[in-house]
Amino acid sequence: MGHGLGIAAGRLLLGLLLGSGLRAAGDPAQAISASASARVIELHIDGEINPVMAEYIDGGIDQANDGGAALILITMDTPGGLDTSMREIIQHIIDSRAPVAVYVAPAGSRAASAGFFILLAADIAAMAPGTHTGAASPLLAIGGYPVTVDETLKHKILNDATAYLRSYAERRGRNVALAETAIVDAKAFTEREARDGRLCDLIVNSRQALLAELDGRTITRFDGRMSPLVLPQPEITAIQMSARQRVLARIVQPDVFFMLLLVGVLGLYAEFTHPGLVAPGVVGGIALLLALFAMHILPINLAGLLLMMLAIVLFLLEVKYSGHGILGVGGVVAMLLGALLLVRSPLTGAGVSLGVALGATLPFAVLTIVLMRLVLQSRAWTPETGVEELRHEVGEVAEPIGGGAADDRGRGLVLVRGELWRATATTAIPRGARVRIVRVDGFTLYVEPVDALSGS
Repeated sequence: MGHGLGIAAGRLLLGLLLGSGLRAAGDPAQAISASASARVIELHIDGEINPVMAEYIDGGIDQANDGGAALILITMDTPGGLDTSMREIIQHIIDSRAPVAVYVAPAGSRAASAGFFILLAADIAAMAPGTHTGAASPLLAIGGYPVTVDETLKHKILNDATAYLRSYAERRGRNVALAETAIVDAKAFTEREARDGRLCDLIVNSRQALLAELDGRTITRFDGRMSPLVLPQPEITAIQMSARQRVLARIVQPDVFFMLLLVGVLGLYAEFTHPGLVAPGVVGGIALLLALFAMHILPINLAGLLLMMLAIVLFLLEVKYSGHGILGVGGVVAMLLGALLLVRSPLTGAGVSLGVALGATLPFAVLTIVLMRLVLQSRAWTPETGVEELRHEVGEVAEPIGGGAADDRGRGLVLVRGELWRATATTAIPRGARVRIVRVDGFTLYVEPVDALSGS
């Protein structure tokens, strides 16, 4: 009997093992989850939040979800940015199948304005020591500067922002009442104030410390599901911006935008004043199109653009009317001020740096004035091709010119540059006399005696 019970128990144990193995092998989703449980995808928000940044973050989240990552880690240091780009990022964070942790780091970083909204949207909100967040009041800007609005519109903007924050922050277990003060009162919080006020979950010194804290923790997803994090030995894969995104991100920097604007204007100006060069026109056209793309994203100040246009006009007037340098200096000052006012964000204060403004304004002024002087001088040059180049040439009368009316009887022949030309004059000129050509009409030269021109 004992032998039979042993056999039965053995069969039961074998059946359980085989059944468990069959279930594991027959569930590919569980197998993928287990194999990818320690894979962490890292993304970076560093700088202003704009459409290029939103495209990078959204694409990284999609790539992480497609690869079955266990966690998406977004390290953030941002002064804020555009509302539309912020909402795109938040929507992808909420819809992500993999949990998303937002980590404000390193020390000295901030998650201000739009960054505050993104921090509160994450499954896990963490901050490094010496960081801060908040100051999320929406600003209405025209020409790059905030404008004062009436109370009704102000309340409308604030209510929309606070309602949007409540729509997801409550589900994340955040302190909504305190979070709203960052919008209504523009309040900011240190990392300790944010943790004590339930605006963030953790304060950690490093990325490795954050992953160690999260290992084994169970979090509540946006839809209410409980999800355990298994990160015993996390394999971190950093996703960087693509080459295209890096180029576009560089273009929307204020210094680069200013340089593109100057190169575009100078290139087209050189092509129009010196037709046929081709290269300046091509380069200028490309630079202006790229500058227009940047203008679509950057907060452009109209006063800055007008000052730059005034500077170009002053440069041209300096050449035409010879203002003894006064107009040129005025143009340099106008362009320098225009550069400094050209890009100004109420969120970041970012704009064209003084070094770039000075370094580009002076060469631009010199090139513009030099090109305009060449154009004006070229108008006084004698043509070097065709019959017009014969004007002011001196020749010798080969057949006497009778003078009087310009008919066949008053015409003679003049030898110029080894060629015989039919010529006419208002006075009779004998053979062998030296004459100067004063006008060319078709194949007839109008001449005057050289002695008569000299006054002797």
